[in-house]
Amino acid sequence: MSGALGFVVDPAVDAQRRADLRRMRMLATGLLVVAAVVYLLTRGQNTGWLGFVNAGAEASMVGACADWFAVTAIFRHPLGLPIPHTALIPRKKEMLGRSLEEFVGENFMREDIIRERVIDAEPTRRVADWVLVDANAKRLVDEVATVSAHALERIPDADVQAVIEQAVLPRLMKEPVSSLAGGLLDQVVKDNAHVGLVDLALDEIGLWLAENADVFESLITRRAPTWVPTALNDLVARKVHTEALKWLADIRRDPQHEVRDAIDTLLRDLAENLQHDPATQEKAERLKERLLSHPQVSVTAMSLWISARGVMVAALRDIEGPLRTRAVEEVVALAERLLADRELRDRIDQRICDAAVYAVARYGTELTAVISQTVDRWDGKETADRVELQVGRDLQFIRINGTLVGGLIGVLIHAVSILLPS
Repeated sequence: MSGALGFVVDPAVDAQRRADLRRMRMLATGLLVVAAVVYLLTRGQNTGWLGFVNAGAEASMVGACADWFAVTAIFRHPLGLPIPHTALIPRKKEMLGRSLEEFVGENFMREDIIRERVIDAEPTRRVADWVLVDANAKRLVDEVATVSAHALERIPDADVQAVIEQAVLPRLMKEPVSSLAGGLLDQVVKDNAHVGLVDLALDEIGLWLAENADVFESLITRRAPTWVPTALNDLVARKVHTEALKWLADIRRDPQHEVRDAIDTLLRDLAENLQHDPATQEKAERLKERLLSHPQVSVTAMSLWISARGVMVAALRDIEGPLRTRAVEEVVALAERLLADRELRDRIDQRICDAAVYAVARYGTELTAVISQTVDRWDGKETADRVELQVGRDLQFIRINGTLVGGLIGVLIHAVSILLPS
């Protein structure tokens, strides 16, 4: 768990570290006590082997005390005395934080290091290998589909409507669309993509005429002169209805029918005018503005969004559905291709390098600044305690080594003093 200052604290681990630190402190202090006892017992013995023991014990005490002072001064004032250049961590934590920030920035945030590490890691190959292991591809697709479906469901309708009304529609209102529509229509006509729509319209008109003969004939007879006999009007109306059905059938059957040619010509002229005729463009823009300003446009757009979202969520949540099945197949196929194509892997790895370098170049300073900013928020005493808990056990070996090495140096100095002439 995290402490109040942002430290990650595990009570069980901390208890073990305190016990280890206490044990090492007792060992180092015990050696100092042993050296002091030996010194007192051999005090005044300057000759013989006891002289060496006394000199070694004296030097051990000096080394132990000096190293105790050095280790303690890192974390606090020795004996509580405000001695200069002691309690380094509590007093200098801000400087240490900035130094650590600079060290990380200079040694880990360099472009050459980042590129080298990414290339050595071969992320594309590793991902491809992982995808092809057991059911990892399906697991990946299932996770992405679940998260995507959940994300779509969590998008508030009010936010979508606000985007439509405040961003999309105003943008479309300002953006000229006549030239774009003209170019699109021109390409549609060139590709004959409109033929299916014309056929559909002919089929629907023909179906309506066949199913509504009485309505059609009534429309004809109501517009006939009053002096024409009713029987003649009915005969003419039925004839017109029959001929209309034949005419539609002829158009539907003949791809080269003159009506189709007229429709093609009309559409081509409209496309040309939308792109180049100012008058037509102005009319198209006014029509667009009238349509977009209608309240029903926003309602219709929301209905389309809700319907589309429902379809997408249902497809994403269908575990054995075609969307997930096809996605798994595509992921596996991509992984197999990546493993087989070294050049493709290298290109993707290079793009990953570029992205990592860009991210570091743009955000590296903010990332490393987290170090100094976090250290600045820490309490000095608490910081010293936490650092000592982490490394204090190992630092006690300095005291132990100081005691032992000091004793050896003391024995050496005593031997030299004996050998040197008086």
